[in-house]
Amino acid sequence: MGRPREFDIDEALQAAMELFWRKGYEGTSLTDLTDGMGITRPSLYGTFGNKEELFRKALERYEQGYMGFFRDAMGEPTAREVVEKMMNGYVDALTATCNPGGCMGINAAMACSDAAAEVQKAVIEKRKFGERTLCERFAKARDEGDLSPESDPADLARYIMTVSQGMAVQAVAGASRDALRKVVSMTMKAFPG
Repeated sequence: MGRPREFDIDEALQAAMELFWRKGYEGTSLTDLTDGMGITRPSLYGTFGNKEELFRKALERYEQGYMGFFRDAMGEPTAREVVEKMMNGYVDALTATCNPGGCMGINAAMACSDAAAEVQKAVIEKRKFGERTLCERFAKARDEGDLSPESDPADLARYIMTVSQGMAVQAVAGASRDALRKVVSMTMKAFPG
């Protein structure tokens, strides 16, 4: 019979997520993780699997908790309102003082070696999923007459995601919430409709 866990799984996962968010995947060592999570290596492996599996769980937690605004924005009645709500939600998440700066996915996988290729691939797939979701929403808007028939949903989605990801890089470099809101405002001026 195994010994009972002496740590809170939810708190440990939160700590791991924050470490990956702050230091990146490769910049976060196993010692950083065990110290930050307040657990031993055997407990980490026994509960979360290896470092890559822990990262995937932390990334899922990040998406469910901190990126929920994206799902909410897709329900807005117009494409313009979708973009505005999504981008403002992103600004809030990127600049919240209670969190590490920027976007966990971008921070974690910007520079990965070949050894971390699977992690980088997982983050890229998450980004592609977001872009596809936005593209589908824009296609619906075009079909409903909310966007002009000439609008290309894929190009619009790529544009909005590119600006959003650029804001994440700016946030890590210290851009303020007000500065990023100006980027959103300029983006909305360029958005069709």
